[in-house]
Formats: sequence, C-alpha cells, structure tokens
Amino acid sequence: MQINKVLEGNSLTVKLIGRLDTVTAPQLEAELEDLTGVELLVLDFAELDYISSAGLRVLLKTSKRMRMGGQMICRNVNEMIAEIFDITGFSEILTVE
Repeated sequence: MQINKVLEGNSLTVKLIGRLDTVTAPQLEAELEDLTGVELLVLDFAELDYISSAGLRVLLKTSKRMRMGGQMICRNVNEMIAEIFDITGFSEILTVE
C-alpha cells in the first residue's frame, strides 16, 4: 500500500493506494500516530482497492482519537468498501462523503 500525506494548516489529507489489510494496517497506524495540531483528517479512498478487519480497526482507533479534538472524514469510498462499512456498521460510526 502507498500512503500520500498532504498537510495544509490544520487539515491533513491521507490518500491510500492499494490494499489496507493485515500486512499494511500497521503502516497506516504508524503514519497516523502523531496527529498533533490536526483538526481535520481526510482519508481519501479513491484508489483503495480493499480493506480488511485490521484496516477497520485502524480507522476506528483513529476516529476515536480525532473525536477528542477534531473530525475525520472518509472520502471517495468505492462501492465495495461502502458495502463493507454498511455490513460492519462502520457507516454509522464514520463520516463518509
């Protein structure tokens, strides 16, 4: 998986490319470890092909942290990932645009 980050002021956009699974979830978790000063976290899923339960865990953990002082938005969610969010109830927890 490739991760591209763009910080603009207090807004961080993280573009995920490839698969977010058991192998790559720790990489994303490490990239999102320090969100000091970030009030808006945008996760761009336009090129994300797959997400596993390990990836969902990272999203849940990050979402909880962001609620303490900001907002997390998932953008450009494809049909397959949207279906996973619906089945798991994540569509009720996450802000999806």
